[in-house]
Amino acid sequence: MGLWNKVLAHARARKLFSDGDSILLAVSGGPDSVVMLDFFAGQARSHRLKLFICHINHKLRGKLADADAAFVKKLGAEYGIETFILTADVKALAKKSGTSIEHAARNARYRLLSGTALRKKCGLAATAHHADDHAETIILNLLRGTEPKGLLGIPAKRELVRGRKKVQLIRPMLAVSRKEIEAYLKANGLPSKKDHTNDDEYYTRNWIRKTLLPLMLKKQPRLREHLGELSQKLSAALKTKK
Repeated sequence: MGLWNKVLAHARARKLFSDGDSILLAVSGGPDSVVMLDFFAGQARSHRLKLFICHINHKLRGKLADADAAFVKKLGAEYGIETFILTADVKALAKKSGTSIEHAARNARYRLLSGTALRKKCGLAATAHHADDHAETIILNLLRGTEPKGLLGIPAKRELVRGRKKVQLIRPMLAVSRKEIEAYLKANGLPSKKDHTNDDEYYTRNWIRKTLLPLMLKKQPRLREHLGELSQKLSAALKTKK
């Protein structure tokens, strides 16, 4: 229950969700999104939450991607949650827009999440970004060169859809690390899928995840917490400056 307590404390502090909310969960089938799904499924009755699952097949990994989609569909059925399997031809989108595969995938992901959330009248959409993702993002921005806002990392909450009908994007798992997520997964016997493209260190983020961040954590085990605190202080300073 340690992980649940951390996630709940984070959710309360950031006011991520309230009783009676409808939430669309972005579930890839990986460990982080499976644990997020298990967390919300456990909270649904006590907080009167209405949950939906959205899985996006980027058409980048052939049969492996199809297997991931089938896995999430089965997972949704086991939890008794309505599940949407959507597709996006990311290679074609990247070519058309002249952007990278990563950028095109991100845009497609949030576009499809937004549309599904609006269709199901969800005021919230949740992704499973965790503390390591947050640290990786800050380090990646530093390597590329960034404005101060690049050191804010991944926000716990932001607007996904603006206008008359609003959808907020929330990240409840930012309070926990990848190691804690994997330990929870193992302790509770939860199945998950692994995306092997995340092992390819040709991509800078993967190199940070697999090589640079572990080295930094050896020198400073509390690096994740320090970067999180830096982001909060900087966010407050930037708001004060406006």
